[in-house]
Amino acid sequence: MCTVCGCGEGNLKIDGQHAHTHDHSLEGDSHHHHHSHSEHTHHQGHDENVIEKQGEDLHFGKGPAHAHVAGMSQSRMVQIEQDILGKNDRYAQINRARFEAQSLFVLNLVSSPGSGKTTLLTETINRLKESRKVAVIEGDQQTANDADRIRETGVPAVQVNTGKGCHLDAHMVGHALDNLDDLQGGFLFIENVGNLVCPAAFDLGEAHKIAILSVTEGEDKPLKYPDMFHAADIMILNKTDLLPHLDFDVDKCIEFARQVNPDIKVLKLSAKSGEGMKEWQEWLEQNRKGMIQTRIDQLKSEIQQFEALL
Repeated sequence: MCTVCGCGEGNLKIDGQHAHTHDHSLEGDSHHHHHSHSEHTHHQGHDENVIEKQGEDLHFGKGPAHAHVAGMSQSRMVQIEQDILGKNDRYAQINRARFEAQSLFVLNLVSSPGSGKTTLLTETINRLKESRKVAVIEGDQQTANDADRIRETGVPAVQVNTGKGCHLDAHMVGHALDNLDDLQGGFLFIENVGNLVCPAAFDLGEAHKIAILSVTEGEDKPLKYPDMFHAADIMILNKTDLLPHLDFDVDKCIEFARQVNPDIKVLKLSAKSGEGMKEWQEWLEQNRKGMIQTRIDQLKSEIQQFEALL
């Protein structure tokens, strides 16, 4: 959460344009994080309500906020978290309605840096773009390097530079959506900032969170970052072409992921070798169609309700 990392908007830019002061939907409710990295400095004085010592380990996640910020009480941290997430959820509802109006299948790709998100995304786009509309919202603290890689595939990409922020939020995504043409019935991929902590808590209006874990990272990541893998509907084990050269226990990793999320679906693939890419593409197409069918059923139900009033 932001109350842990102390992130702020910094120099938020969307494709080079400063965007942190404009409110795209909620009048008078502009989004700001009222905290900074200076709040994250740890002092020698310890609050016994938030720190528990066990052997040589210090646990700063004790207490109702499950986090620690020097000089801030647990109740204050909980209130800040509720305020931030409540505001974000209102923007997410607006985004979801906009996505629904376009029958747009939206996925939020989350991972640590270096997991291979962008390579996987470019390969996925190349497999989809001939038959479907595809676009990308690309989140990074700085540079447009990844967005440029996406644009080389021929599909539109909107770069969101979060400055000091360590995640995308629903407000940023709403602004970015304003820069995309109609994507009726297509795919929108949101490549989040590389981070396995804060993006877990922020609903962007997406249909699914997809946690991407490279086999080079270690099979215990789901246990180290449980909030992310609990929030995700799918875990993609990426770079499987490297498994013969690594000491990585695939079964153990899946077991750990299902300890924190028994319902998580696991896909094993390599964007480089193509292993598992067909299954990934089939999942995307099936779930896009399922989303549209659900919307059709909802509309039929609404029509029946109105017909009953005649």
